[in-house]
Amino acid sequence: MQKIDIEMIPGGASPPPIRVGEATIPEADIAQEMQYHPADSAGSAQLKAARALVVRELLRQRAAALGLAEAGADLDEDDAAIATLLEQELDVPEPSEEDCRRFHAAHAERFSEPTRLKVRHILLPAAPDDAEARDAGYRLGEKLVKQLGEHPERFTEFAQRHSACPSKDEGGELGWLAPGQTVAELDGALQHLPEGLHDRPLASRYGWHVVSIDARQEGRELPYEQVAEHVRHSLREQSTRRSLRHYLLALQAEIGVEGVSLDDEGSSALMQ
Repeated sequence: MQKIDIEMIPGGASPPPIRVGEATIPEADIAQEMQYHPADSAGSAQLKAARALVVRELLRQRAAALGLAEAGADLDEDDAAIATLLEQELDVPEPSEEDCRRFHAAHAERFSEPTRLKVRHILLPAAPDDAEARDAGYRLGEKLVKQLGEHPERFTEFAQRHSACPSKDEGGELGWLAPGQTVAELDGALQHLPEGLHDRPLASRYGWHVVSIDARQEGRELPYEQVAEHVRHSLREQSTRRSLRHYLLALQAEIGVEGVSLDDEGSSALMQ
């Protein structure tokens, strides 16, 4: 079957109908599903939504063929039938101890204890598209950094006077932060800072941050015995994704799908 990419349809024409066996997936259902599949364009979101609905319909039809689902069942009943179907039919091999140890050795960084930073900050608010406010905020940040360099004991005072973050009531204290616990652009910068007051304001989508790293605990690799269950879960999840993809492709070949084709995104949509 030819794969049709919805984004490639010229002139804004309607895409061809999408069918799973004898069932047609309405365009309105695809439009409704798009809200759950954010993408960099409407066409990409539409394609992801269509694939997700194809996956669901393939599984629903297979569940019905095995007597696990009834015609006209509601969404919750369909979900229960699909869960039962996958439990019965999906063949997911259990990773061996040797597999787990080998995976840990090859990906030790994934199972490491992350670097943690004890952080204080002063948020000087400015919207990303407000050039005047961002310029003023940066100048104020520079002024505060200079004053704090001379009088570090005034950080709490300045946080309470100037910060737009609720942490101002705690003197700007954010506590111990691990990667991923603050806004992405600030998070990336913090990981590379040494202890002490940073010498210039840091930018984020919320404005400028005057930052002090009060303590730093470096990350470390954890021995296999401490993370064995996490490793096993990661391998089991990988096996489940592979098995699900093969199962869906087999159902696609058996039942028939028109208008769109499944690939890795089809199986990942269900896993989400």
